[in-house]
Amino acid sequence: MELDRLDRDIITALVEDARATYAEIGHQVGLSASAVKRRVDRLREAGAITGFSARVAPQALGWTTEAYVELFCQGKTKPSDIALAVARFPEVVGAATITGEADALLHIRATDVRHVEQVIERLAAESFVVRTKSAIVLSRLIETPTGAALPDTRNRSGVSA
Repeated sequence: MELDRLDRDIITALVEDARATYAEIGHQVGLSASAVKRRVDRLREAGAITGFSARVAPQALGWTTEAYVELFCQGKTKPSDIALAVARFPEVVGAATITGEADALLHIRATDVRHVEQVIERLAAESFVVRTKSAIVLSRLIETPTGAALPDTRNRSGVSA
Protein backbone atom coordinates (compact mmCIF):
# COMPACT_ATOMS: atom_id res chain seq x y z
CA MET A 1 0.00 0.00 0.00
CA GLU A 2 1.25 3.48 -0.92
CA LEU A 3 1.08 5.93 1.97
CA ASP A 4 0.86 9.62 1.19
CA ARG A 5 2.05 12.42 3.48
CA LEU A 6 -1.32 12.68 5.25
CA ASP A 7 -1.42 8.92 5.90
CA ARG A 8 2.08 9.09 7.37
CA ASP A 9 1.18 12.10 9.50
CA ILE A 10 -1.92 10.34 10.82
CA ILE A 11 0.07 7.19 11.62
CA THR A 12 2.73 9.28 13.38
CA ALA A 13 0.04 10.99 15.45
CA LEU A 14 -1.50 7.63 16.38
CA VAL A 15 1.87 6.17 17.36
CA GLU A 16 2.51 9.18 19.59
CA ASP A 17 -0.95 8.93 21.19
CA ALA A 18 -3.32 6.19 20.07
CA ARG A 19 -5.98 7.66 22.35
CA ALA A 20 -6.06 10.98 20.49
CA THR A 21 -9.45 11.80 19.02
CA TYR A 22 -9.96 12.07 15.28
CA ALA A 23 -10.58 15.80 15.83
CA GLU A 24 -7.24 16.22 17.63
CA ILE A 25 -5.42 14.32 14.89
CA GLY A 26 -7.29 16.31 12.25
CA HIS A 27 -6.15 19.55 13.87
CA GLN A 28 -2.53 18.31 13.72
CA VAL A 29 -2.65 17.19 10.09
CA GLY A 30 -5.08 19.73 8.62
CA LEU A 31 -8.11 17.50 8.04
CA SER A 32 -11.60 17.22 9.48
CA ALA A 33 -12.32 14.54 12.07
CA SER A 34 -14.48 12.63 9.57
CA ALA A 35 -11.70 12.70 6.94
CA VAL A 36 -9.22 11.34 9.53
CA LYS A 37 -11.68 8.57 10.47
CA ARG A 38 -12.13 7.58 6.81
CA ARG A 39 -8.35 7.42 6.34
CA VAL A 40 -7.82 5.43 9.56
CA ASP A 41 -10.56 2.98 8.51
CA ARG A 42 -8.90 2.62 5.08
CA LEU A 43 -5.46 2.13 6.67
CA ARG A 44 -6.88 -0.57 8.98
CA GLU A 45 -8.66 -2.35 6.11
CA ALA A 46 -5.46 -2.30 4.04
CA GLY A 47 -3.45 -3.72 6.95
CA ALA A 48 -1.18 -0.68 7.33
CA ILE A 49 -2.57 -0.18 10.85
CA THR A 50 -2.79 -3.57 12.54
CA GLY A 51 -4.30 -2.49 15.86
CA PHE A 52 -4.05 -0.25 18.87
CA SER A 53 -2.45 -1.11 22.18
CA ALA A 54 -1.06 0.26 25.41
CA ARG A 55 2.71 0.43 25.85
CA VAL A 56 3.63 -0.68 29.35
CA ALA A 57 7.05 -0.12 30.90
CA PRO A 58 8.54 -3.62 31.38
CA GLN A 59 9.86 -2.50 34.77
CA ALA A 60 6.27 -1.93 35.93
CA LEU A 61 5.72 -5.65 35.40
CA GLY A 62 8.93 -6.65 37.16
CA TRP A 63 10.95 -7.27 33.99
CA THR A 64 14.01 -5.21 34.97
CA THR A 65 16.72 -7.14 33.10
CA GLU A 66 17.05 -7.77 29.39
CA ALA A 67 19.44 -9.69 27.21
CA TYR A 68 20.01 -10.69 23.62
CA VAL A 69 20.74 -14.36 22.98
CA GLU A 70 22.14 -15.77 19.77
CA LEU A 71 21.05 -19.34 18.98
CA PHE A 72 23.33 -21.64 17.04
CA CYS A 73 21.27 -24.54 15.72
CA GLN A 74 21.92 -28.01 14.33
CA GLY A 75 22.13 -28.54 10.58
CA LYS A 76 19.07 -27.40 8.73
CA THR A 77 16.80 -26.33 11.59
CA LYS A 78 13.83 -24.56 10.04
CA PRO A 79 12.93 -21.05 11.20
CA SER A 80 9.40 -22.29 11.87
CA ASP A 81 10.79 -24.89 14.32
CA ILE A 82 12.78 -22.20 16.12
CA ALA A 83 9.71 -19.94 16.26
CA LEU A 84 7.52 -22.73 17.61
CA ALA A 85 10.02 -23.58 20.36
CA VAL A 86 10.83 -20.06 21.53
CA ALA A 87 7.16 -18.98 21.49
CA ARG A 88 6.72 -21.18 24.59
CA PHE A 89 9.03 -18.86 26.56
CA PRO A 90 7.16 -15.83 27.94
CA GLU A 91 10.54 -14.17 28.51
CA VAL A 92 11.27 -14.12 24.76
CA VAL A 93 9.77 -10.82 23.62
CA GLY A 94 11.34 -10.83 20.16
CA ALA A 95 12.98 -13.35 17.85
CA ALA A 96 14.44 -13.16 14.36
CA THR A 97 16.55 -15.23 12.01
CA ILE A 98 19.75 -13.39 11.21
CA THR A 99 22.77 -13.36 8.94
CA GLY A 100 26.18 -14.35 10.24
CA GLU A 101 27.21 -17.36 12.28
CA ALA A 102 24.15 -17.55 14.55
CA ASP A 103 20.83 -18.81 13.24
CA ALA A 104 18.56 -16.65 15.38
CA LEU A 105 18.65 -13.70 17.75
CA LEU A 106 16.30 -13.60 20.72
CA HIS A 107 15.38 -10.60 22.86
CA ILE A 108 14.81 -11.69 26.46
CA ARG A 109 13.19 -9.78 29.33
CA ALA A 110 13.51 -11.18 32.85
CA THR A 111 13.30 -10.22 36.51
CA ASP A 112 17.05 -10.40 37.16
CA VAL A 113 20.31 -11.89 35.87
CA ARG A 114 19.61 -15.27 37.52
CA HIS A 115 16.28 -15.40 35.68
CA VAL A 116 18.09 -14.64 32.37
CA GLU A 117 20.50 -17.48 33.15
CA GLN A 118 17.60 -19.88 33.76
CA VAL A 119 15.97 -18.90 30.46
CA ILE A 120 19.26 -19.45 28.60
CA GLU A 121 19.62 -22.88 30.26
CA ARG A 122 16.10 -23.82 29.14
CA LEU A 123 16.78 -22.54 25.61
CA ALA A 124 20.07 -24.47 25.43
CA ALA A 125 18.18 -27.63 26.38
CA GLU A 126 16.07 -27.44 23.19
CA SER A 127 17.00 -30.41 20.99
CA PHE A 128 18.07 -28.31 18.00
CA VAL A 129 20.28 -25.83 19.92
CA VAL A 130 24.02 -26.47 19.66
CA ARG A 131 25.09 -23.45 21.69
CA THR A 132 24.09 -19.95 22.73
CA LYS A 133 25.88 -16.64 23.03
CA SER A 134 24.35 -13.94 25.17
CA ALA A 135 24.75 -10.26 26.01
CA ILE A 136 23.06 -8.51 28.94
CA VAL A 137 21.77 -4.99 28.24
CA LEU A 138 23.36 -2.44 30.55
CA SER A 139 21.31 0.58 29.51
CA ARG A 140 19.01 1.57 26.65
CA LEU A 141 20.31 4.51 24.68
CA ILE A 142 17.43 4.88 22.22
CA GLU A 143 14.05 3.23 22.24
CA THR A 144 11.56 4.01 19.50
CA PRO A 145 8.05 2.56 19.71
CA THR A 146 7.21 0.17 16.88
CA GLY A 147 6.03 2.14 13.87
CA ALA A 148 7.09 5.52 15.27
CA ALA A 149 10.05 5.98 12.95
CA LEU A 150 8.57 6.27 9.50
CA PRO A 151 11.03 6.56 6.62
CA ASP A 152 11.76 10.11 5.49
CA THR A 153 10.14 10.54 2.09
CA ARG A 154 12.06 13.70 1.19
CA ASN A 155 14.66 13.55 -1.53
CA ARG A 156 18.24 14.69 -0.88
CA SER A 157 17.39 18.33 -1.63
CA GLY A 158 14.96 18.36 1.32
CA VAL A 159 11.89 18.67 -0.89
CA SER A 160 9.03 16.24 -0.29
CA ALA A 161 8.74 13.51 -2.88
